[in-house]
Amino acid sequence: MGKSFYITTPIFYPNANPHMGHAYSTVFADIVARYHRLKGEEVYLLTGVDENTEKVVRAAEAAGKSTDEYLAHVVSNFKTLFADLSISYDQFIRTSDAERHWPGAIALWKKIEVAGDFEKRSYRGLYCVGHEAFITEKELVDGTCPDHGEAPQVLEEENYFFKLSKYTAQIKEHIESGKLEIQPDTRRNEILALLSRGLEDVSFSRPAGKVSVGVPVPNDPSQKMYVWCDALANYISALGFGQNEALYTKFWPADAHIIGKDILRFHAAIWPGMLLSAGLPLPKKIVVHGFITSGGTKMSKTLGNVVDPQQLISEYGAEAVRFYLARHVSPFEDSDLTLSSFKEAYNADLANGLGNLVSRIMKMAATHLGKPVAVPEQAIPQSFMDALDAYHIQKAADIVSESIAALDRRIQETEPFKLVKTDKQKAEAIIEELVVGLYAIARMLNPLMPDTCEKIKALVRSNSTPETPLFPRKE
Repeated sequence: MGKSFYITTPIFYPNANPHMGHAYSTVFADIVARYHRLKGEEVYLLTGVDENTEKVVRAAEAAGKSTDEYLAHVVSNFKTLFADLSISYDQFIRTSDAERHWPGAIALWKKIEVAGDFEKRSYRGLYCVGHEAFITEKELVDGTCPDHGEAPQVLEEENYFFKLSKYTAQIKEHIESGKLEIQPDTRRNEILALLSRGLEDVSFSRPAGKVSVGVPVPNDPSQKMYVWCDALANYISALGFGQNEALYTKFWPADAHIIGKDILRFHAAIWPGMLLSAGLPLPKKIVVHGFITSGGTKMSKTLGNVVDPQQLISEYGAEAVRFYLARHVSPFEDSDLTLSSFKEAYNADLANGLGNLVSRIMKMAATHLGKPVAVPEQAIPQSFMDALDAYHIQKAADIVSESIAALDRRIQETEPFKLVKTDKQKAEAIIEELVVGLYAIARMLNPLMPDTCEKIKALVRSNSTPETPLFPRKE
């Protein structure tokens, strides 16, 4: 194996079934992970769920279930979705796991404590359960959190505070120097603006009597770790930090955290501060994607514009969902997805595009070539590699689509199915060239559509046509 490569998704709140945002983050990370495996690197892909949250407790109560019973159901749905989407994760971390996660979270807490960066003090503030965070008056709109449409709770309690403010300058220097890359630049600028205003110390615990879930604070059973404190630790606890650190030694620091824009502050300010306090290396890169809207507005059950990833998988197949998310969702900005736009893209890209091309080329090959074409394992186009090295999965998918269109044009221009009657040798040479081009497309599809990649390779190796269309047209 070559160099190691460690990539993570956010760990998701399992207070409801997974949605398109969860699917996108995870497919994004999986495409990058598969690409780096294709390059011969030893890859570790981490995903999971953040269970030590009041949102989960409230959701379980609303469903009339115990927290454990509720979590078992929702976590199973996350794992089913990820399996259906062919997510090649190496570990699914659960923050309720007292054996796997808690020791690492506790070990990190102790390092911060040794650094003298905790202070127990009373605090009165506005707590948003949706964010699982304290927010300020100026962040409210008409007295409610604009993201969650809910008035925050007024809490007055004694907590441990993490002295994040003392690390403002160091975090800023890491980001400005590029030691910690934030992609895209709009998010980098956003966090630098926050740092320029100065970071405030943050509450890192809650009274144990007020929260029913969470990791106990070491040597103080009256407190439990604040959800974000223990959640962020998952990136190293999953690697055995504080226990058996073989994976931690091999893979940390992370090459990339893939996150949504709503959790930028936690990952680009609080997390680096925790690591600096503990004397641990910072991740190399944080890649921040936007939201998926539907019909120009945030997906919401009330509006009835929710697009369920499982619905799309059952109707169009997981490979189609993966390709749509890669090609039609921006890796860095908000993107819109509706059932009609998905269907339109599916027919254009896959039914009439890739699927039709495979059928045409392999029908010509099976009819006019006496044996399979000896396809070289030729290098993947540099432009495709450059796109994925830059985490621009949309550009990579566009390159695949351009290659499909180029082969289509080649067929139109040369018409080898007609030429075979007048110049058999030349027609066969063109068909062989088309098969080699198709195989090259299959190689590029390895990270994007792994099952389709293998199907096309198998057809080429056997010189046969697909028994049924790879992507049947949807009317």
